[in-house]
Amino acid sequence: MVSEPHNLIALRQEFHQFPELGFKEKRTKARIANILKDMGLEVHEGVGVVGILKSGRGNRAIALRADMDALPIQEASDHDYPSQNAGVMHACGHDGHMAMLLGAAQALADDPNFDGTVVFIFQPNEEHGLGARAMIDEGVLEKFPVEEIYAIHNLPGAPLGQVSTRKGLICSSESLFEISIKGQGGHASMPQTGRDAITVGAEMVQALQTIVSRKLAPGAGAVVSVTEFLTDGQRNVLPGTAQLKGDVRARSREDRRKVEEFMQQIIEGISAAHGVSSDFSFKTEFIETINSDAPTMAATGVAQSLGLETIGDREPMSFSEDFAHFNAAVPGCFLLMGNGESGRFGRPLHANDYDFNDALLSLGAKFWAQLVQDRLPQKKQTGHN
Repeated sequence: MVSEPHNLIALRQEFHQFPELGFKEKRTKARIANILKDMGLEVHEGVGVVGILKSGRGNRAIALRADMDALPIQEASDHDYPSQNAGVMHACGHDGHMAMLLGAAQALADDPNFDGTVVFIFQPNEEHGLGARAMIDEGVLEKFPVEEIYAIHNLPGAPLGQVSTRKGLICSSESLFEISIKGQGGHASMPQTGRDAITVGAEMVQALQTIVSRKLAPGAGAVVSVTEFLTDGQRNVLPGTAQLKGDVRARSREDRRKVEEFMQQIIEGISAAHGVSSDFSFKTEFIETINSDAPTMAATGVAQSLGLETIGDREPMSFSEDFAHFNAAVPGCFLLMGNGESGRFGRPLHANDYDFNDALLSLGAKFWAQLVQDRLPQKKQTGHN
């Protein structure tokens, strides 16, 4: 068994009060590094923070990852530890993820009942899908090679402590697109004299919805959303230019590429029909998150051993997670832990009144510590006659 982590609630609420945006986690990084050093861990600072804990003589190593960044949201909570940074909020629970992992580090440092190396990864800028890639590009997996890697994300609306995951695809990819349309502006009373960009754009918005409904297999799980429509039109001026921006989610690399191809065809076809020019960009920062079999079975086994409600074949999530880049490089498992079903703990991720459930901190820390002991077991001593 592992020791009970302490002071995690105060630490989590401190993180909540001082949120920082991606790649700006200066205070957060310094705080984490100091805590790890106080525990006696070997600490490395770069774009993120890495803590190394070794025990025994084993040469096996696994990594546990938590994200550090907050969101550009003005908090509307009524609890007594709101964000002190205007317009920035931990609305996704990264404050809790950090505290859980620090709790596990403390428990394992106090009772290093394992044989091998644990690499604690505190990653910046998860929200924009750039932090994991930045740490990998910096060489984190080359400097600290591991056999497996794991990450936890809280899940509002699910029962407290419920663990759910699945082998294979667990999170969708996210691709951002932009479409720029250049027509000819004109007087609103004489539309025939111009090439109205807003009409062309509206036709594109409608046509793009046929990709999921008519061009991909039913149940593919893809989503195409136009989220911004900008023009240079005025009250009596037809716009000559328009810009569409949006978001695509896909559950496979093949479908993601098909969506991009279909979008290109639709945009070119409608542009040609109306005699306008257009530019199209499609950029994928979050790839699909794919769980490996053995780490996923290990994670669900630990959850069951701790008496946590466990779902090992949950439906894939439509949201995206840049842990996918770690999972693509090393066999791993991304899993979800229920944050609670009611009140602010059941509010959606990214809501301005969402809050991480402090009752989850001890459960998460114990899960991490037990996972380490299970994956890096001490060798049993044998007697001699």
